Amino acid sequence: MSVERLRVLRELADRGTVGAVAAALSMTPSAVSQQLKVLAKEAGVPLLEPDGRRVRLTDAGRALVVRADEVLAAMDRAVAEMTHYRGSPRGQVRVALFPSAGSLLLPHVLSTLADSGVEVIARDEDVPPSETQRLLADHDIVLTHRDEYAAPVAGPRVVVHHLMREPLDVIVAPTHPLAGRTSVAPAELADEAWLSVRGGFPVDDVLNSIATFTGVQPRIVQRLLDFRVIEAVVASGYGVALMPRFAVAHPGLSVLRLSGVRAARIYEMATRPHADKRPAIGTVLTAFRAAAHRATAE
Repeated sequence: MSVERLRVLRELADRGTVGAVAAALSMTPSAVSQQLKVLAKEAGVPLLEPDGRRVRLTDAGRALVVRADEVLAAMDRAVAEMTHYRGSPRGQVRVALFPSAGSLLLPHVLSTLADSGVEVIARDEDVPPSETQRLLADHDIVLTHRDEYAAPVAGPRVVVHHLMREPLDVIVAPTHPLAGRTSVAPAELADEAWLSVRGGFPVDDVLNSIATFTGVQPRIVQRLLDFRVIEAVVASGYGVALMPRFAVAHPGLSVLRLSGVRAARIYEMATRPHADKRPAIGTVLTAFRAAAHRATAE
């Protein structure tokens, strides 16, 4: 089987449509379809089946995609090994990460790698963890986050590398009756108006987990994704919010730790299987681990 045709099949699995594959690989849709037909002939079994106006992978097609990941990873490792013989790891590594992780970790990573020959091409992507597989179509590393009680996004085509745990605290306005305290129990917040992020994002998942464990259902009055906006609204005296500990920046807020319940989000770095064997990607993963260690130590 042709390696390039396996790459086309993997792109279809990642992107979902022939048109999207054609755009990503700078091919025409008809050329993509032809490559997939030839690959099915080489495999000896149907790899695609109709799905309305589109096509989808058959069971055999999904199985072959997993093997395609292995073949393409082996090719990448071979190229990386030859690079190793030429000297230190070099090249570009594409990283997608959520904005607050970018603020916390990216400056240290870029500083660490400044003279390494490895260039990080970073892009902030404020999407739920469920989007990880899609992002891996265009990135070597996807830095994602989840509620610590939720399952990792790992699967046959995604490898997850644990990075760090960040506690979530409650923020209140300086005029709030709870301001100045160091901790608060969830039951004390039963009558509060809450600001949260949109559903599917870890902070909202944590808030729901707390409700499940304590029986205290939060009354959510606003859903906003930008932590700076949430901080500003809370500081004005409107509502309370859960905030990742290292993301709190507003100097006027009072930060209270939750007592009697664990509340945190987990940072994870997702890659394709065996991608960490490529020296450049391994170097970037190591730099993020060092940045996370520094952040949690401080």
